[in-house]
Order: sequence, then structure tokens, then C-alpha cells
Amino acid sequence: MNKVKLFLLVALGMSFLSGEMLAQKAKTFDYVGALGCKKCHKSAKSGAQYKVWSEKKHSKAYATLASEESMKIAKAKGIADPQKAKECLKCHVTAYDVAAERLGTKYSIEDGVGCESCHGAGKAYSKKKVKKAIVAGEIKGESVGLLTITEKTCTTCHNEESPTFKAFDYEKAKAEIAHPKPEGDSDDDDSDDDDDDATP
Repeated sequence: MNKVKLFLLVALGMSFLSGEMLAQKAKTFDYVGALGCKKCHKSAKSGAQYKVWSEKKHSKAYATLASEESMKIAKAKGIADPQKAKECLKCHVTAYDVAAERLGTKYSIEDGVGCESCHGAGKAYSKKKVKKAIVAGEIKGESVGLLTITEKTCTTCHNEESPTFKAFDYEKAKAEIAHPKPEGDSDDDDSDDDDDDATP
């Protein structure tokens, strides 16, 4: 009888752990929007990543779809409005086709290709305690939605499927949009607020 109880207890524990592991693998993360990222990434002391991004083409990717050139390309492809077409939006906005309830109050389609397009949906890792734990190696960034950026991150959109595609040089592109965190920055110098919907 004790062996049966032990077996059932072990089986129950294993099914619980398997369920937990599957839930973690299938976990989805919510978006805070570029303004949500700005709260910690705006000052020169922290690397001014928000400013760097806002001056680059990624931040204007959605607006670009309204340009005369984009309208011409869209028309040739049978697309009436590139700012509403999935073929265009999937690479010109962050969180394309994501359920509205996963988008924070600071999310805006007008932000184009924002921070979270490359770094991953940020609500779970935007908290100070979580960022400190990632930096300290106590948790893996991926477990809270922070992605490791690779060439594949970029070539998801920078590829032959794009009607304006030109040869893509990952190292050159990476250098052009570089926005490193200064050494010694704790990632929370700009904000005392853990609320991702706080006013920047």
C-alpha cells in the first residue's frame, strides 16, 4: 500500500512539474510600449537609449507607410492602405497582431518598430527587482520575456520578402542602431517607479 501511495505521489509531482514547464514554455508576455521603456532609458547617464531609438528609422517605420513611395509600392502590390495591411504592419510596428489586452496604456502603433520588437515584450522585465536579478545572473532574461538579439531577430523583417530589401549586413546595421547601456549603470537610474504605466 505504501508503494502505491509513493508511486501516486511521485506521478502527481511529475505531472505538476511537467505542467509548470509547459506553462513556462507557452508563457506570453505583455507590452509596455516605447514610452514605457523610456522611463528607465532616457538620461545620458543610462545611455539615452530612448533618444537614440527616436532618432532612427525604426521609430518612424509606421509613419513611413504613409509616404508617397510606400503608397506607390502598396498600389503595385494591390494593397489599398499600407498602414492597415498585415503584409506591411508585421514589420513596421511592434506587437502586430497581438491582442489589445496585452498592450499597455503607453503602447502606440505610431511608435513603429519600438524597443520591444527586438528586446521582447517588456512588462515582466521592466520592474527594477527583475532587471537587477537578470544583471546579477539570478534569473534568465528569457524567463521574463527579455530576448537575446541575434541576426535572426533582424532578418525576420530585413529579408527578400520586403519590397525595398537591399543586401542586409547585420554587423553594420547593429552598429548603426547601437544604444549600449553604460558600464556600471544599474538600469534603474531614471525611475523610482516600478509601474509600467507611470507617466514618463
